Amino acid sequence: MSEPDQQADSGRFKRLDQAELDKILESHAKFVGGRSGGQRANLGSYDLSYLDLSGKNLSNAELSGSRMANCNLKGAKLMAASLFSADLRKADLTGADLTRVDLRGACLRGANMTNALMMESDLRDGILLKADSKGNLTTMSFDMTVADASAAILRGANMSQARMSNAFIVQTDLTDAIMRGIKLVRADLSHCNLTGANLEGSDLSEANLTGTILHGAILSGAILSGTNFEGADLVGCVLDSADARGADMSKAILPRSLASLGEELREVLQRHIDWIRTAGKKGKRLDLSRFDLGGQNFTGANLSAANFEHALLKEAVLAKTELLMSDFGQADLRNADLSSSDMRGINLRRANMSGAKLVGAKAGPVNLLGSTTQVWVSNFERARLMTADLSGGNFRKANMQGADFTDASLRDCDLREANLQDAEFQGADLRGANIEKADLRGAKNLTRP
Repeated sequence: MSEPDQQADSGRFKRLDQAELDKILESHAKFVGGRSGGQRANLGSYDLSYLDLSGKNLSNAELSGSRMANCNLKGAKLMAASLFSADLRKADLTGADLTRVDLRGACLRGANMTNALMMESDLRDGILLKADSKGNLTTMSFDMTVADASAAILRGANMSQARMSNAFIVQTDLTDAIMRGIKLVRADLSHCNLTGANLEGSDLSEANLTGTILHGAILSGAILSGTNFEGADLVGCVLDSADARGADMSKAILPRSLASLGEELREVLQRHIDWIRTAGKKGKRLDLSRFDLGGQNFTGANLSAANFEHALLKEAVLAKTELLMSDFGQADLRNADLSSSDMRGINLRRANMSGAKLVGAKAGPVNLLGSTTQVWVSNFERARLMTADLSGGNFRKANMQGADFTDASLRDCDLREANLQDAEFQGADLRGANIEKADLRGAKNLTRP
């Protein structure tokens, strides 16, 4: 809202200071807890901007049309609260619980919603009406007509089953957001960053995804009827079983075909071997980034220091290969076979390795050239390893922060000194695994061997 607009609207909002707000929230906490003397917080059309509500329980509170710009709402509990047409611009909602919250018509421009819970929340369009001094209904607004989350940060937010039809969330950072089953019919998601987001079973009918980044995003079973993908980067995006009838992907950025190499793959591989043997004096480093290599057989090949970033390697065979210091960042390695491969120093950050075989893989640290004390560790940060078989592998000192090991086999793995912060171990088999001195801070659903 412009400065004149803010001045014109100032009379519509009752300003509270921090002490007054704390008193209301204290009474609301009693109401939520069913204690005597409690009263539901009715803060609709109040000006709460810049106030501190961090960690407060605002469940079922009435906040329709309230001005909450730049509020501190870190860790706040807002379950089933009404934030209809609320102004939450630049509010800090990190880790807040917004489950089943009514956010219709709300403005979330520049808000930080990292790791927020938004299951079943409603962000569809909505207009708040209020009677003026003459009794006429007027629109309460802040330069918007639909739910607006433009330029918001929603990294890791859980938005499963949320309704966001017609929502306006241009240039929003939705990295790693969990949005299973979300309704985004005709939503404007242009230029958003959806890297690693889970949109399984979502409805994106007629949505605008122009220029959107979808690296590693999961759109399995999604409805994509009439979706606009012009300029969208779909490299590494999982589209299995998606209903793409009527979707326009003609101008999307897709994996490159091997035919575009202009030569046989074996010739490119041979030049890489020459590059390795001559320490770069002859040949050429292998660069197959963004290529579709699904099902290719690289058994026994020397692919050390090669670049496979964003490559599609679904069901590829890389057993007994040399992959030292190679780059597979954000590669699609679903159901690939990397058994007995030498992966020391490899980069697999954000790679999708669901169902992959890494039996007996060597992914421990590698000594840096000319040093006996400095090492380069393997990087599995935020890699998806659901149902993968890593049994008997060496992952000593590996960076596996935020990796997902759901239902994976880690039997007899060497995980000594590995970084397993915030990793997910739901259903993982860790029998016989060595996790001595591993960093397990924030690890979820871990059953120690």
